Amino acid sequence: MAKSRGGGGPGSPGGHHSLAGTRESLAEPPADELSSLGSDSEVNGGGPEERRVDKFGFIVGSRSAEGPLEEVPLEVLRQRESKWLDMLNNWDKWMAKKHKKIRLRCQKGIPPSLRGRAWQYLSGSKVKLEQNMGKFDELDLLLGDPKWLDVIERDLHRQFPFHEMFVSRGGHGQQDLFRVLKAYTLYRPEEGYCQAQAPIAAVLLMHMPAEQAFWCLVQICEKYLPGYYSEKLEAIQLDGQILFSLLHKVSPVAYKHLSKQKIDPILYMTEWFMCAFSRTLPWSSVLRVWDMFFCEGVKIIFRVGLVLLKHTLGSSDKLKSCQGQYETMERLRALSPKIMQETFLVQEVIELPVTERQIEREHLIQLKKWRETHGELQCKSPPRLHGAKAISEAEPPTRKALEPVPSIIVPPGPAPVPKARKSKEKSRDKSPASPANGPGAEGNGAPGSARELLHPQVSPHHQSKESLTSRESEDTYL
Repeated sequence: MAKSRGGGGPGSPGGHHSLAGTRESLAEPPADELSSLGSDSEVNGGGPEERRVDKFGFIVGSRSAEGPLEEVPLEVLRQRESKWLDMLNNWDKWMAKKHKKIRLRCQKGIPPSLRGRAWQYLSGSKVKLEQNMGKFDELDLLLGDPKWLDVIERDLHRQFPFHEMFVSRGGHGQQDLFRVLKAYTLYRPEEGYCQAQAPIAAVLLMHMPAEQAFWCLVQICEKYLPGYYSEKLEAIQLDGQILFSLLHKVSPVAYKHLSKQKIDPILYMTEWFMCAFSRTLPWSSVLRVWDMFFCEGVKIIFRVGLVLLKHTLGSSDKLKSCQGQYETMERLRALSPKIMQETFLVQEVIELPVTERQIEREHLIQLKKWRETHGELQCKSPPRLHGAKAISEAEPPTRKALEPVPSIIVPPGPAPVPKARKSKEKSRDKSPASPANGPGAEGNGAPGSARELLHPQVSPHHQSKESLTSRESEDTYL
């Protein structure tokens, strides 16, 4: 997986040798995919009216289409939709007090009808959009850097060419994909465009409009996988070493085999991690993995990788046909359908005991080793946030605080007094009462009384109303 740059990326001739050979696996589609591209009438032997698609939008008969799936009973699906609607309509309250319940429901799978909306809430992209209203439209109107536009245009037809959204050259799906990727190069010009962002953006566009997909992509690049798409790909190389170290605990047999054959993790995990398995797993499994990923963060990506390695290379029987590097790599490229099957994979991922704390501890160890061999990281990425809860706490929704205000506001000048009351006021002024406590103090705008009205905490009555208002503010926020 190489950064798509004019000549300086790791995949270019002058780049890092450990990444060589990974560019083509992402950039070039198989011959059967290339032969399918073109006009709608060239697909499946007929025009759009004759094309049949599966429940995910993939053309039936293509290798991307899924076979028979385990269908969720309609009654169960409706119940889940009702529960998710309640959560989404009271999101702040659920996130603050019932995050574990959200996690359990993400593990069961988000209802298809609400998946796009749920991903926006989980990732914090909905809040991000509200904080930047009109920003995407502004970026969309700009021309963009020609060096990125050329690369993006060449990549458009490679993204899920058998999906009804992207099957047509220049169709609405490819147009929206171009807009989202171009907007990101303008939003983060120091990063530009990386080929692995295209399948990520394409998956998002299958579930939401272009503007929402753009902000969801921003959250993935900045919060979930920071540094993954930078020019030197340092973050993905670090995570490769973290994955390999965690494999030692999860499957010593697989770890020993890969160590013996000296297969660098970057050779097999780059596309897995950078594309969040969207180009690796069956589509039903991709969606379930993404549901958990948006909720729990990058640990889900690590867990999926570890499960695949464990069940592919984790026993002596499996290793009999992997005598050399080539055989091992071929086995990792052609994973068994059984271990990628939705129900099996999701259960294995949920049960695998790999936590955020373990990942962060291993990150510090690998970062220290990196500095000893390579020096400081050139890409200064923001810290990784582990899922929806961490993002919500780091970026709470922008709301105006319900601050208590005084019920009476005294103007700076003396208050006008009606003529009929002037004689009474003069007689009161002659009385010995103190200006702070005298009955005429308010009417004359005396400094002491004005301070009391502008700062109600001086008065016990106003103090009680303040505390009540602050409680109301907290209840309203939750």
